Formats: sequence, structure tokens, C-alpha cells
Amino acid sequence: MRIGLVGGGFPEVRRCLTEALAELAPPELAGAELVDVPHSAPVPAEVLAPLGSTIDGPLIDACGARFVQQFGVGVSGVDLAAARDRGIPVANVPGGESGNATAVAEMAVLLLLALLRRYEEARAGVAEKVVGAPMGVMLRGRTVAVLGTGDIGVEVAARLRAFGVRVVGIGRREAADYPEAAAVVDEYRRGSLPAALSGCDDLVVACPLTEQTRGLVADGALAALEPGGYVVNVARGPVVDRDALLAALRSGRLAGAGLDVTWTEPVDPHDELLGENVLVTPHVGGITEQSYAGMARGFVTNVVRFVRGEAVRHRVA
Repeated sequence: MRIGLVGGGFPEVRRCLTEALAELAPPELAGAELVDVPHSAPVPAEVLAPLGSTIDGPLIDACGARFVQQFGVGVSGVDLAAARDRGIPVANVPGGESGNATAVAEMAVLLLLALLRRYEEARAGVAEKVVGAPMGVMLRGRTVAVLGTGDIGVEVAARLRAFGVRVVGIGRREAADYPEAAAVVDEYRRGSLPAALSGCDDLVVACPLTEQTRGLVADGALAALEPGGYVVNVARGPVVDRDALLAALRSGRLAGAGLDVTWTEPVDPHDELLGENVLVTPHVGGITEQSYAGMARGFVTNVVRFVRGEAVRHRVA
């Protein structure tokens, strides 16, 4: 069997999949081969995995793929309609099972703390032999909204509560649909995002990218935050409207932003947004030894189920 890795990003995936195949040693995947699948020159592969690139109908056809398995949670890089039309199942590995949600939540807290404590300025001060500056702001006592109350949002909220933060969870369904979130948020809100953000200092974006959430965090939402607030995005770049974010930063109403995801990846290092108080990391929130090992095991286990003709787990299309 050939497992096709589509895209040149996330280089540690190959190593972790190789280790999972050796650890689990499923007889059904004996001799399985991991191959790179460039769009410019597709090669045969029964299973495809998007790694920073897209999987569309023509690629599925060119490879003769029969299954698409995401290495992780988000499937925004997969043309789900094209997969459905071809009867190709698409599945992911939930973050709550793999440890990915915990890893991403830790990154969200890291970015928020770095913004509040002016970490980059502090590092620059070392080179300038500055002592006792800059003045930061404590996380304790702030009201932080978490947009998205799934696995990642719950892990973010739990960690923020430990810092003495008042956490407002924001979701699209009724509170009863998120029992795990109810245990870690101080208040749950839904409906209009600007209204839901009323009284919040900061916003952590942790929801999936869908047609409904694309550009959701726009002018109205950013204006609803308390002046001098921060936005942290560990979801997908396009959930936040880039132009609205830039305008809010330039106006001074928003004090800064922490982005582990951007609108194009890799981000252009000359992007004018980076001239503002913006911390950017290269989509590494979920990239830890522990979470990658968990995702690799989930990936391999589901491919085995597919080969056996069993129903795959966590099917999204």
C-alpha cells in the first residue's frame, strides 16, 4: 500500500508515521510505503494525507486514491464535496484523543502571555543591557473569550482558569451541547459574535474553519473587545479577517495579536501585518513529540480499519 503525503509542510509527519507503523506493526500494512505526492506530478497512492496543501477531485483521480486521512483535526485542505461525489471517505484524528488539543492550548496561552508581558521587547532589552523594563500586564483578572468550545477550546479554557482568568466560552449551539465546556468556562454565549464579546478583554480563536466561520472575526467583533485587548489565533488563519485585524492594530484599539496560523502558509516575512505588535509562529501549536505520536497512531489505526473494510472512525465526509 502507498500512503501519499500531499504538500511539503510539516516535515516530522513522515518520521512519526514511520515510527507508528513500526510500533503497531499491523500485518495489513506490512510493506506500506510513504510517498510524496506533488500536484505537478501525482503518483499512485491508495491513501492521501494533506500536509499544507489541498486535495481536490483531480488529484484524487490522478492518484487513484480510495481514502483520505488527515494527520490531525482540520480538513479545510480537502475538497469534501469532491470526495463525496467519488464515494471517497475522509476522516481526521480528533485532538482530544491524540493530545493535539492540549498542545495547541499550551501554544495559545504562550502567545497570550508573551503579548501581555511584552516578551519580544524584553528580549530586545537584554541586548541593550536594559534592566527592569518593559512593564507588562498580568493575565490574572482578565476576561478572555474562547471562540470555539470543542476539544481545543476546552483545553484553552481549563488552562486560563488556572491563571485566575474569567473565561467566556462562545459556541454556535446551545450550552447543553457542550457539557465539557460547561465545566471550565464561567459563562457560555452564542449568537452574534460582537454581542458575545461584550466586556471581554481578549479573544482566543479556537474554532474550525468552515464557510460559516471564514472571516467571522471581523471589524465588529474586534471593536467589541475592550480597548487595548489582544487576539490569539490557533485555529486557521482565514477565521480572522486580515484587513480588519490590520486596521484594528493600526488604530491602536487592539494592542496586539498572536498568530500560530496565517492566511497563507508560510507567511510572507515582509507582510505589513508583521510591522505591528504581532507575534507569529509557523503553525507549530500542535507539533510536539507527544501529540504527533498520538496523531500517528490514530492515523495508522484508521487506515487499518479502512483496509479491513471496517467503518473508519471520525469520518467527516
